[in-house]
Amino acid sequence: MLDKMKQLWEMKSKMDAIKKELDAMMLASEDSMVKVNITGSQEIKSVELKCDLATVSKNKLEAALAETVNRAVRESQKAAAQKMSALGGLPGLGM
Repeated sequence: MLDKMKQLWEMKSKMDAIKKELDAMMLASEDSMVKVNITGSQEIKSVELKCDLATVSKNKLEAALAETVNRAVRESQKAAAQKMSALGGLPGLGM
């Protein structure tokens, strides 16, 4: 039982370290109209409009923004999954 508690404590320490790494990781996604910066822990840090608002339709800008944010989130999910895969699992706990 003590070994399992020790394993859980070690896993928590590793997870905390990965969380810090993901918080510090900055990813960007952009197209011709929008640039989105997001952390590895999926916190959007900035949104930049790269187009002239007077020349772009509202619908196109909204679509570009949604697509760019979704792409940024997928990239951060991939980064998080790669970091978490390094943990492996919890030997002896069926995980």
